[in-house]
Amino acid sequence: MTAESLDPLIFGHRLRYLRKRSGMTLDALGEAVGRSASYLSQLENGHREPRLSTVSQLAAALKCRPADLLSGAAPNRRAELEVALAHIQEDARYKELRLPHLKTSARLDAVAMEHIVALFDQVRQLSSERGQQDQRQPTVASTSGARAANAAMREEMRRRDNYFEEIEQAATSALDAAGYSGPGAVSERNLTDIASYFGFNIARVQDLPRSTRSVTDTENRVVYVPQRNTTGGTRSSRSVIAQTLGHFALGHTRPSDFQSYVRQRVEANYFAGALLAPERSVVRALADAKREQDISVEDLGELFYISYEMAAHRLTNLITRHFGIPVHFQRSDPEGVLWKAYENDGVLLPADVDGTIEGQRLCRWWSSRQAFESEDSYQLHHQRTETVGGTFWCVTHIDLDRDRERGDAITVGTIDSMSHWFRGSDTPHHAVSRCPDPACCQQPSRDAAARWDAGTWPSARDHSRFVSGLPTDTVEFSPHPGVDLIDVYAFLDRRTRQS
Repeated sequence: MTAESLDPLIFGHRLRYLRKRSGMTLDALGEAVGRSASYLSQLENGHREPRLSTVSQLAAALKCRPADLLSGAAPNRRAELEVALAHIQEDARYKELRLPHLKTSARLDAVAMEHIVALFDQVRQLSSERGQQDQRQPTVASTSGARAANAAMREEMRRRDNYFEEIEQAATSALDAAGYSGPGAVSERNLTDIASYFGFNIARVQDLPRSTRSVTDTENRVVYVPQRNTTGGTRSSRSVIAQTLGHFALGHTRPSDFQSYVRQRVEANYFAGALLAPERSVVRALADAKREQDISVEDLGELFYISYEMAAHRLTNLITRHFGIPVHFQRSDPEGVLWKAYENDGVLLPADVDGTIEGQRLCRWWSSRQAFESEDSYQLHHQRTETVGGTFWCVTHIDLDRDRERGDAITVGTIDSMSHWFRGSDTPHHAVSRCPDPACCQQPSRDAAARWDAGTWPSARDHSRFVSGLPTDTVEFSPHPGVDLIDVYAFLDRRTRQS
């Protein structure tokens, strides 16, 4: 094994094995090589890499060859399993499960480790096969490409506590240029001036292509957005304008792959929130509410004239950064299928074998699903839930959707010890979730199965969103996935002739 390929964990196991075979204690070996016992303990635990000169000294003291210490093979099966388990827990796919660290102590049964290592080897194989399949059949909705991009973006958001300082600064500069002074909502005049600041005019039209939220004529510097009556009101219209301007404010160019596409969408949405709910004003409002132990998403929505979902996102952007309160956010449909999520408070999210959360089903006892079962599902639903990962408090809002019979659930929450800062923390609603244990809510009771299993044939409803969030009829990656460019170019031709 070369110095470049040295695995500190395997070296540590070999050092411990050879030391014990020689009958030496850490203190005795340390005295022989002129090193402290604590230093040698760090080597044996894989926490430090040795110098080659130290390897030679250790080999001389242990009466073995340096090659015996530097061999790439673990000294026995137990050590091999411990090394494998340690590496598994560093794998990104394992980290996505948000499980507590499993210490490889002497009390951990070797048979249990055999099971864990074998199961995770199967996860790696399935993930590799999925990646190979997507390389053979690249599409706009390529499963692993989209999933990997979403997972990477979610990990970065968690690492940054969902706070993007550079985007906050870009939004603040635009607001200052437009003369916004706060503390409330950004006015329509402010928004028009901000568009002018970036060199664009806003044109509201009735005939915008159905596959688009907006169309920007970059040559003539016009942003076309739908009329307010077709977007669900002024709040939605303002959001579309701000999101579109975000691409230009942040210097986006046409994305060349899924990762850049996902990042640009996240950044543009973040910019829209930072523009319509400015950081200084939101922080001031949150500070006032925290003093009264009355923080609420709905108040932010009303104060800044934005949607509940955007207000929820702004809460997650700023509350950890400025007040040290960890939070989670989820958007799921009436059947509990998860479409968006963020967390830095340790809440366990359902995940596929490759760590993907999109399309996974939430526990039926979670607030997001219980909200639909309440007497008035369109009132805010507050709930405290005990889970295997701790106790969490949540508030869920059902977002009405004009195109569907029932809207999605938007949930924001935090760890129970921080819930007293929020309105609704005194909720009487309490639930217990044992997921991911299948017996919690994924399997019918034995009695029900005995009564009905043999005599039931349910027909499932089609779940097109589960298959793909975007159309799959394009062979190569498109910088505008899901957009019908024939309609877009025909629309621009009409507008150009009219002008």
